[in-house]
Amino acid sequence: MHVFQTIYQNSHWDKPLPQCLSSNLLLAFGSPELMLSKQLNDELSIAFPNAQIVGCSTSGEIQDDCLYDNSICVTAIDFDHTQVQVVSHSINQFEHCTELAKQLVGELSLDGLKHVLVISDGQLVNGSELVDGLQQYLPQGVMATGGLAGDGERFSQTTVWHNKRIESGLIVLVGLYGERLSVGCGSLGGWRPFGPKREITKSTDNVLYELDGRPALDLYKEFLGEFSSGLPASALLYPLALQQHGEQEHVVRTILSIDERQKSMLFAGNMTEGATCQLMHSNYEDLLEGAQLAADNAGASFTETPVELAILISCVGRRLVFGQRVEEELEIIKQGLPEQCVISGFYSYGEISPVKSIGRCGLHNQTMAVTLLSEK
Repeated sequence: MHVFQTIYQNSHWDKPLPQCLSSNLLLAFGSPELMLSKQLNDELSIAFPNAQIVGCSTSGEIQDDCLYDNSICVTAIDFDHTQVQVVSHSINQFEHCTELAKQLVGELSLDGLKHVLVISDGQLVNGSELVDGLQQYLPQGVMATGGLAGDGERFSQTTVWHNKRIESGLIVLVGLYGERLSVGCGSLGGWRPFGPKREITKSTDNVLYELDGRPALDLYKEFLGEFSSGLPASALLYPLALQQHGEQEHVVRTILSIDERQKSMLFAGNMTEGATCQLMHSNYEDLLEGAQLAADNAGASFTETPVELAILISCVGRRLVFGQRVEEELEIIKQGLPEQCVISGFYSYGEISPVKSIGRCGLHNQTMAVTLLSEK
């Protein structure tokens, strides 16, 4: 595996683009305004003529152990023994995300499929339905990891990039093939539940209407107090722990938008009636420990070959809690990786990674999701 990285910021590339590099996958995370630049698109297409370009808008770009804003962070990968197939479709062409997942998986070659990297719109897509659909149609044993595009703290519009398509509503699957590819996955939040558990008594998919028979938005505003005027952004500091009936492990859910008229809240993933939820909070130390454990779990399977590429997808809510110290969660992960390992990623509106207790992929919020790759 050979990797080239560069960053476009302040009207120039920090490292000049090469001449026709033979990469087969290019990851590009950055601002939607820069993504739409025809000049930058043309420059990348010329420099990497054989590469599938995949990326999205973010709530902060990750390269090495540094965080960037208003940039495009590029990671071009030339696999030695791994084949790449990329498919994409827009949610605007489908009634449900599960139908879209079926279509996407149906267009992938399943023979020799080792892993799937998912980059999805973060506003128009029901992340739970997307992940459930992928889990349903992918071959047994093939995991998917990835994340939902971000839009800073604005929660207005997210953008996904696949070659010449740069638009909202797009979902991209990157299929990775080959027995010589090693993959490790891990995710952890570091958030702590507190206060009473409440039952979801009325919801439709990812729209929450009532908790314990009371309007959900009213109940949530009571807790936030003076901070309720900053919704939905202020909700990033107090997500919900969602626990399905019969399951021991919870997942974290973050509010994407609110509806004052219906007293409801829209989440990145489904809020199933009958499930219980509980408020959560965190601090710097807990989040930092969560990031380190996520990386440790992902790296546990690498015994024969060193990790060559780390893809880090962390939630915008974590960035808000860390504040000026946000890069410390990137630094602590880097410390546990081989010196030559390349790091790429972004801050997101949702993270896709296996749920350890049930052995399948799930949609997470407020977590650090780590995907590690290497070739034997």
